Amino acid sequence: MSLPATARQYSYPQLGSFNNLVIQDVPVAAPKANQVLVKVHAVSLQFRDLMVASERYPGSIPTNLVPCSDMAGEVVSVGEDAKPWKTGDRLHKEQTPEISASSLGGQSQGVLVEYRSFPAHSLVSIPSHLTYEEASTLPCAALTAYNALVSGYEQVKAGDTVLIQGTGGVSIFALQFAVASGATCIVLSSSDEKLKTATKLGATHVINYKTNPDWHEEVLKLTNDRGVDRVVEVVGNATLGQSASSSKMGGSIDIIGHLGSAAGNVPAFDIIRPSIGKQLNIRGVFVGSVAQFKDMNRLLSAHPETTRPVIDRVFPFEDARGAFAHLQSQAHVGKVVIKVSA
Repeated sequence: MSLPATARQYSYPQLGSFNNLVIQDVPVAAPKANQVLVKVHAVSLQFRDLMVASERYPGSIPTNLVPCSDMAGEVVSVGEDAKPWKTGDRLHKEQTPEISASSLGGQSQGVLVEYRSFPAHSLVSIPSHLTYEEASTLPCAALTAYNALVSGYEQVKAGDTVLIQGTGGVSIFALQFAVASGATCIVLSSSDEKLKTATKLGATHVINYKTNPDWHEEVLKLTNDRGVDRVVEVVGNATLGQSASSSKMGGSIDIIGHLGSAAGNVPAFDIIRPSIGKQLNIRGVFVGSVAQFKDMNRLLSAHPETTRPVIDRVFPFEDARGAFAHLQSQAHVGKVVIKVSA
């Protein structure tokens, strides 16, 4: 197929706010020998995208940054050495070592653009039952949850009790994977409406942490003072102490985010004491590998309905700033997606 001469692309002429995003036409170049040119159909947003926009993300950010890291698209041109891809393949990119080191949409240019080239080895096929919008949610949110609970050092299993913080992208995928594994799930949120959604997705118990600020006490009551086997920790130091107090002897805490770390000033002793006393396994989780991505997609295909991505809202490409604003409002459950092209 013939390639367009130009494509629309979002970038930041100046950081400070997502409201600084501008859209412009840029040339579309043919892929290099080891690259694949992709027509981007959908992009999903991460909390990290807000941090980058507001200059709270570590590292050196390039001039005129193109934001966002997660996309799903269609192959439109293939470099001569870019096997096994062919025109028309549906795919998304994954965290290869070089991409992890440079961080798409952070330390390197991102994916909020109509066409973009990627290294052939960094791409993974989309499960056939998913739309582009659904598939765009997988690279960071789903894979992080999968790495934490299914493909990490200890797989969640039937009979386990898992405590999940929040109802954002990673948290909802963690709930779905834990439920699919036969685990009992306890979900925390500040919204009763969001907790209703969590219950529909399989949560056995829900706790509103606004009305129960000492929520670890509720967790212990629900587990007959035993504590939970696993905690999916998305907030950071503001809640890590309560997560440790909620855990069983020898339990595990998977730290996958720091949504509230800036707001929390919890004494280290309040975190260290229960962690040592209970001999907890505390593990940091950063997305996952291409091999894990392929394994996860097989799980998604085997359980197409119970693991289908939860999308809160899809915004048109022209309203990317509206999508960022919706994410910042924290009114969403699951993922916020931008539809780039039909």
